[in-house]
Formats: sequence, C-alpha cells, structure tokens
Amino acid sequence: MKTIKVRWGDDTYQAIKLAANGNKCHISNFIEFATMQYLTSEQYVDGEKMAEILRDKELVANLKKGLKDIEDGDYSIV
Repeated sequence: MKTIKVRWGDDTYQAIKLAANGNKCHISNFIEFATMQYLTSEQYVDGEKMAEILRDKELVANLKKGLKDIEDGDYSIV
C-alpha cells in the first residue's frame, strides 16, 4: 500500500467530503473507490455506438427531460 499527498481546492474537497459522507465512508476510501470507478469505466463511445444511442428516441427524450429538470432546479448532481 502506498501513501500519497494531494492538494485540493476547497470546493473540490467539500464535494469529495460530501460524496464520502453520502456513501458512509472515509474520504480516503471514497477517493480510492472513485478513482477505480473512473479507471475501469468506459470514457467514450465510438461513432457507431453514439448513432445507436441517438436512434433511441425514448432515451433521448428522457435525457433531455432530465437535463431540463436539472436546469429548472428540480434536481442537483452531487
């Protein structure tokens, strides 16, 4: 196991702390979890996959509605 030192801006630290609290874990555990999630997730889709997504009219409509709900303040992203 390795120890690292990281400098975070106050806003970033508060966001991480909030997320860790929401997951009922220590900040260091959350950072490890979030890092592994990022490293093991697919970060992009190719043109063919994006075309498939855009052909799904119900999905696109739901995504647009979700974005509007966020813009209207009905939900917040944490």
